Amino acid sequence: MVRHGRPARPVHAPPAVAGPAPLAPRAKLLPSMSAIYRAQLSRARVARIPLLFVATFQSIGIMVLMRGVVDGGPGARAVVSGSSVLVVAFVALNLLAQYFGQLRASGGLDHYATLPVPPAAVVLGTAGAYASFTVPGTAVTAVVGSALFQLPLSHLWILVAVIPLAGAALAGLGAACGLLARRQEVATLLGQLGMSAALLLGVLPADRLPELIRWARDLLPSTYGVEALARTFDARPDWSAVGLDLTVCAAVGVASLAVATWAYRRAAVR
Repeated sequence: MVRHGRPARPVHAPPAVAGPAPLAPRAKLLPSMSAIYRAQLSRARVARIPLLFVATFQSIGIMVLMRGVVDGGPGARAVVSGSSVLVVAFVALNLLAQYFGQLRASGGLDHYATLPVPPAAVVLGTAGAYASFTVPGTAVTAVVGSALFQLPLSHLWILVAVIPLAGAALAGLGAACGLLARRQEVATLLGQLGMSAALLLGVLPADRLPELIRWARDLLPSTYGVEALARTFDARPDWSAVGLDLTVCAAVGVASLAVATWAYRRAAVR
């Protein structure tokens, strides 16, 4: 066909569609966890700094009060180590339980459920961010407590292991409490009870507790981080016992994070 003296261009049929385009591959665990960790840590630095100050001030205040009761020896080591780990319990257990409880109550879990990331990445990234946020307060509490009770500072580098391991165990427990609680108020109550248990069972010297309370103390995840830190205040620390306490703390952390991941899957599909 010729139009206005020029041959018309041939009309080509559209190519046949072979099928739907393939979906993008699912995000891997480590990159997803890293992205969630950075996002949560950035959010925590803005919203949680006043609470971290409160947690640190609270732990230092407890040590000042206990200074009038405990002069030194095993009691002083228990007070300083327990007060230091209490900062981790306040943030990683109490605040994380409230955070996940609020997410579940407000429907915020639906946002995470739509992301193409593994459920473990959400739990591990958030728990890691909250545990990392406790580092300054825990270090300040340990240094102030050591100076207050005249304990050596030479082995405080053990906090590099105590904070992440105790933080993982307590954060997993806090996340599980927040995700399994049917109401936000219950999640807040469980977080407060957990922090109170860390206060009463971690700060008080174990040899002054009744036998039944000692058994309850052994079930608390933070106990083994407290024991590991307390042993390093000895003149000659028993490093094998310290390593055993940290190993138990790590095992409890893996178990609690696994439970928190299961709780996240359960809450996200409801």
